[in-house]
Amino acid sequence: MRVKAAIAFEAGRPLEIDEVDLEGPKAGEVLVEIKASGVCHTDALALAGGNATTRLPAILGHEGAGVIVEVGRGVRSVKPGDHVIPLYVPECRECANCLSGRTNVCWSIRKTRDLGVMPDGTSRFSIRGQVLHHFMGTSTFANFTVVPEIAVAKIRPDAPFNTVCYLGCGVPTGIGAAIHSGGVRPGDRILVFGLGGIGLNVIQGARIAGADMIVGVDINERKRDLATRLGMTHFVNAAELGDRLVPHLIELSGGGADIAFESVGQTAVMRQALECCRVGWGTCVVIGVEHGKEEMSFRPTLVRYGRVVKGSYFGGLKGRTQLPGLVDWYMEGKIKVDELVTHVMPIDRINEAFDLMRSGTSIRSVVTF
Repeated sequence: MRVKAAIAFEAGRPLEIDEVDLEGPKAGEVLVEIKASGVCHTDALALAGGNATTRLPAILGHEGAGVIVEVGRGVRSVKPGDHVIPLYVPECRECANCLSGRTNVCWSIRKTRDLGVMPDGTSRFSIRGQVLHHFMGTSTFANFTVVPEIAVAKIRPDAPFNTVCYLGCGVPTGIGAAIHSGGVRPGDRILVFGLGGIGLNVIQGARIAGADMIVGVDINERKRDLATRLGMTHFVNAAELGDRLVPHLIELSGGGADIAFESVGQTAVMRQALECCRVGWGTCVVIGVEHGKEEMSFRPTLVRYGRVVKGSYFGGLKGRTQLPGLVDWYMEGKIKVDELVTHVMPIDRINEAFDLMRSGTSIRSVVTF
C-alpha cells in the first residue's frame, strides 16, 4: 500500500515528505493507522546523526497513537479497530527480562530493532525500490506503520489522539522515572535537571509520589511558570550560577538531594546531578540520551559513600501492562498532558516542529495525518 511519510534520507538534512510503499503485516505483526505523533528530542538526535543505532534512510518517529487496521497470522491480543500506542520498548512477557520482575526492558527483539528492521530481518518500508529502515521499532512519522504485536499497548477509545500520543514516550518516561525507576517517597527532596518534555513529567511524577521539595534546574526562564503549575516548588537558573550551581543546589536541598534526575542528555549535567546527591543514599537517575559516544566520568569517591547512579528507560514502565493505566490517569485528570502539547500541525510542517523544539519554544509539538 502507498502511505504518506516524513523520510530521513541523510543525517543533518530536513525530513522529506513523500509517498512510500508499505508491505502488510506478517505473522505476529500489526498494521496501525497513525493519527498523531509527537516530535521528541530523540528523533532530533537521530536526525542529527547522534544516535548510534539509527540506520538511514529511515522513517523516524516513536511517540504515536492510532488504530489497528489489520493483524497478521497468530495475533491474538489486539484486533482491527482497537486504539493503540506503539511501543519502542516491547513487552513479550516471555523473555528472561520480562519474567524477571526486575525490569521493563524487554530484550526479545532488540537486535533487529536496532538494525532498523522487523524481527524477521526485513523492512516493510521502501520508496521507488529503495529500502527504508524502521526507527525504534515504531516509525510513527508515517500515516500507516507495521509493528510487532508485542510492541503495541491497547488503550481506551475515548482518549484523544493529539494528546495521548505523548504517552508513547515523554509522559511515561518522566512520570515513570519518578515513581518507578527513582522510587520517590513522601517527603523526599528532588532535583530535576532539564525542564523539557521529560523533566516536566518527572515533576508531575514526583508531585504524585509526595515529594516535599521539587527543584527544577534549567537555563530557560520561560519554563518556570508551567513547571510550577505541575508541582515544582523551586526554580534555579543554571546559567546564572555557572560553577556555583552544584554548591547552591546542595545547600538549597539541605545537604543534597534524595534523588536527582538528569533529563538533558549532556554528560556534564549527569555528573552535576550525581554531585548534588546526598551522601549515604542519594540517587542520580539518568534519563537523557547522550550524543554519539560521549561518556560520563567521575571519581569513585562520588559513589563510595553510598550515592547511586542508575538509568531509566521508558520510566521503568511495562508498556502493554502499565501504559493503559497511565492513559486512565490522564483521562481522569490525575496528570496533565494537554498543557504540555504546545503545538499541533500537519505532517507537512514537521520540520517546523523540529525548529520549535531546537529554539526552546515548544514543550511538545504533535504532527497529525
